[in-house]
Amino acid sequence: MKIKPLIAITMGDPAGIGPEVIARLHAWPELRRICRPVVLGDPRIFRMILRRLRIPAGVREVTEPGAVRLSANDMAVLVCARVDPKRFRPGSVGAASGRAAVQCIETAVRLALDGTVSAMVTAPVNKEALALAGCPYPGHTELLARLTGTPEAGMLLVAPFGVPNARKRSYLRILPATTHLALNELPRKLTSSKILSAIRLANESARRDFGIAGPRVGVAALNPHGGEGGLFGSEEEKIIGPAVREARRRGLSANGPWPADTLMVRAIRGEFDMVVAMYHDQAMIPVKLVSFGRAVNVTVGLPIIRTSVDHGTAYDIAWKGRADDGSLRSAVRLAVELIRKRKAGEPRSR
Repeated sequence: MKIKPLIAITMGDPAGIGPEVIARLHAWPELRRICRPVVLGDPRIFRMILRRLRIPAGVREVTEPGAVRLSANDMAVLVCARVDPKRFRPGSVGAASGRAAVQCIETAVRLALDGTVSAMVTAPVNKEALALAGCPYPGHTELLARLTGTPEAGMLLVAPFGVPNARKRSYLRILPATTHLALNELPRKLTSSKILSAIRLANESARRDFGIAGPRVGVAALNPHGGEGGLFGSEEEKIIGPAVREARRRGLSANGPWPADTLMVRAIRGEFDMVVAMYHDQAMIPVKLVSFGRAVNVTVGLPIIRTSVDHGTAYDIAWKGRADDGSLRSAVRLAVELIRKRKAGEPRSR
């Protein structure tokens, strides 16, 4: 009998929809068929949300994640954060919530690095709450890179699309060269080295995580119509093009830069396995358009496996019984798949 992988699921921001989607995930029959889940957070939060959602399950506090036993009636929670109920306000930004979210992430990384868990799956955090808590990093990607000592990490968005429940699914995979960055800072901070790093990570992830021996990587332009030979901007000629050529010189797959609008269509039609975008929303908009609520965020380049949801804390609906756990289910499924792929080793040819 194969031992199911142990997966750490972090609470995220307790004032957001993280606790609710985790509670709904616990009620999902497939969860315990594919893995052994252990939730990282404050047990009191999960007792509260289970009662509110009327999910017939209890909370069992655990001290040793490796000793988790499967149970449909109990949620196994490793205590790694405490949120004072008197200061806790669902749907509101708070330093205490941000601090608790960071504590859960730090514990999950430690457990993943020492091999106690096979992967970590994260519920959403709020950037403002992280800042109030004194965290100098704007999101999971940057914080995880620091905690694991990874010099180059990237945010890969994996969006399944096509006919639901089909035997073979299609995927749009996009990795932005920059992540949490104000648009007015983009011209200054978008560099050839960042783009080259994103291309390298896309090639590496295609082989290591998705078993694609000869990946086809398309690189997006920054400006409308790919800049039209400098008429609408020079980044394609001065920054992106040189990065693509250097990637090819190093033996990496890189094709472009192509106008972003048509590149996304070509990727959906199957011409590319991976797309390197230039900035956050250039990647997020097509992903959420074709697969919102089912897409997954994967941090690539790390020595551990981390997947996450494709949405934020959604304070406006937090603790109101309206949150959908579809993306969290997808994140758990993909984490299990990545564990299997990395153990299998050799990539397949197309």
